[in-house]
Amino acid sequence: MQLKTHDRYDYVPLRGRPDYTWPEGRRLAVYFALNLEHFSFAEGLGAELAPGGPSPDILNFAWRDYGNRVGAWYMLDAFDALALPLAALVNSAMYGYAPQLVAACRARGDEIVGHGRTNAERQGVLDEAAERMLIEQATSRIAEAEGGKPAGWLGPWISQSFHTPDLLAEAGYRYLLDWCMDDQPIWFRCRGGRRILAVPYPQEVNDIPQIVGRKLEGPAFADLIIDNFDEMLELSRDRPLVMGIALHAYLVGQPHRLRHLKRALRHIAAHRQRIWLTTPGAIARHCIGLPAGTVP
Repeated sequence: MQLKTHDRYDYVPLRGRPDYTWPEGRRLAVYFALNLEHFSFAEGLGAELAPGGPSPDILNFAWRDYGNRVGAWYMLDAFDALALPLAALVNSAMYGYAPQLVAACRARGDEIVGHGRTNAERQGVLDEAAERMLIEQATSRIAEAEGGKPAGWLGPWISQSFHTPDLLAEAGYRYLLDWCMDDQPIWFRCRGGRRILAVPYPQEVNDIPQIVGRKLEGPAFADLIIDNFDEMLELSRDRPLVMGIALHAYLVGQPHRLRHLKRALRHIAAHRQRIWLTTPGAIARHCIGLPAGTVP
C-alpha cells in the first residue's frame, strides 16, 4: 500500500551513508539554540506555567516575560563564562520590544536565526499568501537590524504548512530547523528545482517538551542533556552527528533550573577539544560545501 507522503526527502538509513567529518576532523557538532520570543498580551498562543485563567492571563504572560527581562541575561552570563556560542532564534517582534537583548547576542557574535514574528501565532494555519507575508515581514525586520537576511528559520511552535519549505527556499533561506527526523543534515526538495537543508533541531533535548510537557525539573533536564551528549559523543565515532540543545529563558533562565543547566554546560565545555561547538548556520555552510551526494 502506498501511503501519502510529503515528498521532501527519501528514506536513507543512517547506516551506510557517505562519511564525512566536521572541521578539524571532529565528529560531533554541538550547538545551543536560545529562543528569544515575544507574546501578545491577552490573546494568542503561549506556553503555560499553570492552566490559564480568564483573559488577561497575567500569570502566564508575566512568567514568559521574565525570560526576556531577567532569565535570558542570566543565561548570557553563563554562556559568556564558558565562552560558548549561541544561535539566537528571534521573533522579529523582539526588535520592537527588547532590542537590547538581541543586541547583546549580536555583540557576542551569535548567529541570528529567523523565528517568525511572534510565538503568539502559528504560520502553518495560514494560507500561502499570508504565510509568505509572515516570512517576508519577519525576514525584512531581522535584515534591517542585522544588516543581512538570516540563513536559517525555525517556525513558531515548529509549525509548517504544506508549502513552508518552498516559501523559505524562495525567500533565500539556506536551511530550516523544524524537522526532527534525523541526527544529520538532510536535503529537502522544493518546487522550482530549489532545495533547502534540514539541520537537526531537538524535540527531546528541548526544555519545553521536557519541562512543560513531561514535567521534568532542572536536575533531570540537566542529566538528560549530559546523557544525550555522552552517548552521541560515543556514537559519533562511527559517523558525523549533530546535537542541538533547545532552550527558553523563561524556563531554564529561572535560577533553580539555571544552576543545573550550568552543570550541563560545564560538562560539555570540558570536551570542547573533541567536539565542534558551533551554530546551525555553520553546520549548514559546511554541508553545502561538501561534494554533491555526500549529504542525503
